[in-house]
Amino acid sequence: MALKSQRKERIDALAESSADAGVSLAASAWRRLKRNPVFVVGAVIIAVFVLVALLAPLLAPHDPAQRVLVDQVSRAENMIPPPQEGFPLGGDQYGRDLFSRLLLGSQQTLLVAVLATVIGLGGGLVLGVLAGAFGGWVDSVVMRVVDVMLSVPSLLLAVSIGALFVQQSQFTVILAVAIVQVPIFGRLLRGTMLAQRASDHVLAARALGVKESSIVFRHMLPNALGPVIVQATLVLAVAIIDAAALSFLGLGAADDSVPEWGQMLGGAQNIIDSHPQLAFWPASCIILVALGFTLVGESLRDALDPKRRR
Repeated sequence: MALKSQRKERIDALAESSADAGVSLAASAWRRLKRNPVFVVGAVIIAVFVLVALLAPLLAPHDPAQRVLVDQVSRAENMIPPPQEGFPLGGDQYGRDLFSRLLLGSQQTLLVAVLATVIGLGGGLVLGVLAGAFGGWVDSVVMRVVDVMLSVPSLLLAVSIGALFVQQSQFTVILAVAIVQVPIFGRLLRGTMLAQRASDHVLAARALGVKESSIVFRHMLPNALGPVIVQATLVLAVAIIDAAALSFLGLGAADDSVPEWGQMLGGAQNIIDSHPQLAFWPASCIILVALGFTLVGESLRDALDPKRRR
């Protein structure tokens, strides 16, 4: 039975490789991704998250800052508004609609995660191109800076950067999370750039007298971006968790009229024993969205890396 199973796996692998013959890498990867249930689940989670974030102002039944249920809040009896008609999740400790705040919080979470990843990717591209294209002492200096940043745990580094600002805001959270991601992208791009330097097409371009800048930006960089793009998907999940952690610790925007999941989670800590749902819903949203980006990133890495194909 074991021999038959191994033979069947080999036949399937040969059939897949023959089917991919003559097909571009992107088309071949997409063919495998469509058959991967892990990718499908992650993609559905991300699609729902993005759609809700974009349509949140239209979907939210109430103003997230308005205390529409304040008359049902009793601090003396430790009561908050329960789920009721028009308020499917009830209210928070200030009488605001919890469902509307979750919807609007998705916007802030998406904004912080995307902007932090884009800024981190941009900074990593600069460091990676400098180190991978020039090598020598430039590579040594850049990599020592990257090593120092990577030696500090990412969340601790983000908290340290966020605490440096006198006045915390959403921008400081974005900047802190982005700086943490820069060395990750820089090291990864540097490695792929160094691999491209020794490739045949780059050596041929140099032999033909092509300018170094043209070799770097037209031959090396485009072929080195694949792993970086996949890493960006995984980093989005980390950015969501780090941003939520900073807001949870009070390093985000002080004004809670604009809801954010990490901020909502932090604000519920004082009454979590009696009303755990105030922490459960934002924490569940954070975990679910981070899981979606992680599933998609892992699936992309498996599909694009021939060594990881099963």
